[in-house]
Amino acid sequence: MERPVRVRFAPSPTGALHIGGLRTALYNYLFAKQHNGALILRIEDTDQARYVPEAESYINDSLNWADIIPDESPEKGGAFGPYKQSERKAIYHEYIQKLLDTGWAYYAFDTAEELDEMRKRLKAAKANALTYNGVTRNQMKNSLTLPKEAVEEKLKNGDAYVVRFKVPLKEDIRINDLVRGWVMVHSTAIDDKVIMKSDGMPTYHLANVVDDHLMKISHVIRGEEWLPSAPLHVLLYRAFGWEDSMPQFAHLPLLLKPDGNGKLSKRDGDKHGFPVFPIDGSFLDAHGNDEKFNGFREAGYLPEALINFLALLGWNPGTDQELFTRDELINEFALDRINKAGAKFDIEKAKWFNQQYIRKMDPEELAMAFAKRIESKGISLPKDRIREIAVCLHDRIEFLDDLWVEGDFFFATPDYYDEKVVKKRWTASLVEALSIFAEKLSETENVSNVEAKSILEGILGEKGMGLGQIMQGLRVAITGKGGGPDLMKIIEILGGHEVNLRIAKAVELLTVKEEKDD
Repeated sequence: MERPVRVRFAPSPTGALHIGGLRTALYNYLFAKQHNGALILRIEDTDQARYVPEAESYINDSLNWADIIPDESPEKGGAFGPYKQSERKAIYHEYIQKLLDTGWAYYAFDTAEELDEMRKRLKAAKANALTYNGVTRNQMKNSLTLPKEAVEEKLKNGDAYVVRFKVPLKEDIRINDLVRGWVMVHSTAIDDKVIMKSDGMPTYHLANVVDDHLMKISHVIRGEEWLPSAPLHVLLYRAFGWEDSMPQFAHLPLLLKPDGNGKLSKRDGDKHGFPVFPIDGSFLDAHGNDEKFNGFREAGYLPEALINFLALLGWNPGTDQELFTRDELINEFALDRINKAGAKFDIEKAKWFNQQYIRKMDPEELAMAFAKRIESKGISLPKDRIREIAVCLHDRIEFLDDLWVEGDFFFATPDYYDEKVVKKRWTASLVEALSIFAEKLSETENVSNVEAKSILEGILGEKGMGLGQIMQGLRVAITGKGGGPDLMKIIEILGGHEVNLRIAKAVELLTVKEEKDD
């Protein structure tokens, strides 16, 4: 019988959720949904020194915005909880004791000064690894070198200690990674990691293995940065006797800087002016420094567009298709089509995805999004007017905020006019034709785009002028800009009276260019 698919997204609440973390959550979500499995959100807060209380809320808010909803979590609960590692301390102590009892772990009483001295000795001896391992542990102060009575005395006296995992000597550890194939590491390359810190909290290595086993995780889908730790985790499964139920591993490629040179960071986003976090955030880090995070949500990205973009950052569908619905992603996603190499973060491609999704938006939905932005600026307009403006601008925007940038002239008479157009087009004959057009429009407030064009063409026919001679100047008079959406539609939305006032203002303010005979 096949094992039920259960995957987990297990972030540490030490800061804002990076966009790479959101991609990891997405891949876990897609895999779970494809196999009718479960996605577990587990908060790995064993590192209390770096714990940031607001970070957990930030993680939840980011996942909710992206519509990556876990089946089990600290908020929703579930049969395998609690889902915060800080609430599972007693569970870990039970399993740490098992490792101590079976000889797979040992107490280490070394002070920080003694550890520093050990590293200095190794450095002076030009040792390949400056670590606490199968060789150096025999020279240190631990339960492997101290008499049993001395160890018991130290424990009784409350001496500070950590618990380290005893890595076996001269063994090859093999892992069949679902992305990278077989990976082999020799045990000499692994140090005796601390599995319980002096504060009594387990480290990530111990806690994640115990939790994955107890929560019946079938697949561990996580970032490439955890690949070097995977051999240690395999050894932990072996030490507990859980090799037969060990999850399958899939280590995802890194998200790289736009130039491909190194891992994408907050600094890269700040430098190039794009977000690397799902949503805006601001809170104190573990050192008391005020951290601010710019998010895709506040930059105007639609969650569906960002999800589509992230899905293709490391995964190849095997076709030329780029736009996927959520259901299509679930159906098509496959771990064996995830690339081994890192994926360059192309913000221009992210913008393109956003533009495509905005163009697919229902006019009513787009109008609702635009209404929120208008209201935030203290402007009140009827819903049907907002809808008309949104539809007019629909095909010209990459972000929802562009609705305001591209359509600001709908809400205020321009006080700036495109200088290039004015210099080239603003002639006496143009002004005369515009004045007549404005007067005609003032006679009817509700003018359709078809009617406006018919009136304009009639005037131009009498003047012996073509549309090409007047359209750009007319646009500047009404909007202040040299380009934009359908001008006749703009006139329809503004109304005849408003267009008349704007043309009159432009005629008054702009100096007429001297016309020369051809």
